[in-house]
Amino acid sequence: MRIFRSKQIAEIDTYTILNEPINSIDLMERASSKLFEWITKRMHKQQNFKIFVGSGNNGGDGLALARMLAEVDYIVDVFIVKISEKLSTDCQMNLDRLKIQNTVPIFEIVKAEEFPFINRDDVVVDALFGSGLSRPLNGLVKDLVHQINDSKAEVVAVDIPSGLFGEDNSSNDLSNCIHADFTLSLQFPKLSFLFPENAVCVGQWEVLPIGLHTTIIEEKESPYTIIDEGYIKSLLKSRKQYSHKGIYGHGLLISGSYGKMGAAILASKAALRSGIGLLSTHIPRLGYDIIQTAVPESMVSIDRSDIIFTEYPDLESFDAIGVGPGIDTKHNSVRALEELLEECDKPLVLDADALNIIGANQELKDMLPDGTILTPHMKEFERLLGKSNGPFDRNEKQREFSKKQSLVMVLKGAFTAISDENGRCYFNPTGNPGMATAGSGDVLTGIILSLLSQGYSSLHAAQIGVYIHGLAGDLAKEELGEDALIAGDIVSFLPKAWKKIR
Repeated sequence: MRIFRSKQIAEIDTYTILNEPINSIDLMERASSKLFEWITKRMHKQQNFKIFVGSGNNGGDGLALARMLAEVDYIVDVFIVKISEKLSTDCQMNLDRLKIQNTVPIFEIVKAEEFPFINRDDVVVDALFGSGLSRPLNGLVKDLVHQINDSKAEVVAVDIPSGLFGEDNSSNDLSNCIHADFTLSLQFPKLSFLFPENAVCVGQWEVLPIGLHTTIIEEKESPYTIIDEGYIKSLLKSRKQYSHKGIYGHGLLISGSYGKMGAAILASKAALRSGIGLLSTHIPRLGYDIIQTAVPESMVSIDRSDIIFTEYPDLESFDAIGVGPGIDTKHNSVRALEELLEECDKPLVLDADALNIIGANQELKDMLPDGTILTPHMKEFERLLGKSNGPFDRNEKQREFSKKQSLVMVLKGAFTAISDENGRCYFNPTGNPGMATAGSGDVLTGIILSLLSQGYSSLHAAQIGVYIHGLAGDLAKEELGEDALIAGDIVSFLPKAWKKIR
């Protein structure tokens, strides 16, 4: 699913009206019917619905929804906030229809004293502003938003929480935006939904298809995409009947240090559970007994140092290399990583301490081979590229860096963002909060290393790896819950994840 900017969505709406063809009021009716279906499947008639509408088409959606709910005996009150003296044409038409129906109380709000009392058992429908909003809320509407948020009532936002911008909220105060429990986005998600900082406003979001014209959707360019199961399945290679371990690649994992051998174990197990033919794990000398006992399927390469990474084996026999989980950032490790970057001509994934070393030695960024995969979390990203002016700016920096350096970056978190050498960005939908646990990133590194070793491109290895990693976490959550989930569980559920995606 591609993600479009708010201006583009408006253009797609207009094209649909002209070329389906369909009247704009009928397109609004179609959208409102989808909202109606969603609500009536999940919420009962005993609840009191308070629908707050503005003067634009978002308000028109709310008025049409109120009429539909009243037709099946839901208890509905409508509150029209006097944002402007005149309603949009379609909003006015839906207000006239609601008045003709004559079953829904309609109140106008001109001043704060006219705000209704909102019971925490009510359902509030936010239809004040849509995604076309271009400036922060103030005055009467801002005060109303605070009252809605303070009420603790369940809030359903139509298309986008009022006050939130569709893309860049760096100049916005999120405390002055609706904090929805559910956001019902029409046809497309908004880019801002995918940034963790905005979750307090968006809550759980769902896309409701409203039949916008496919021709213009296919023609519109956008650098933003959400990957899905069908796409991931299309990337997977089949395993042939007459095959052997040499066909599925030999990966080198450089991982572990004194006190951090668990990282090497988790990454090694994940690689082996993701189809790699052969794996060699390079570790400090004192980790030998640990890795041989914990991961007997992996071959072992021993560093001359007892406790840290200071060297690496001949790279000739390896198909891909992964570096970073638990290696520490001491001087000799910095030197060894620099030498590796100078020599390496194999597909490469860098994580954890490898990223921290580069962040502290910025000159190493220019030594990264084309196609390298970097897998930072938020703090590692800041060490690499500096602080950002909000999540939209961070995403811009990520895409620009991938393009400039001709590499793939995986910014880990909810809706992990994967950027490629063309400046495109792919958001991953799998995963859950239970995966926010020590070692989860090490598992991802192992999966990606395995895929690189099997001959997948850097972008496809990152996309498949992130999706499968999140899917394994979701399967683990179903059985174990979020609170008790640990990184080893993600490894344990990789077989079920691979089986499910196949």
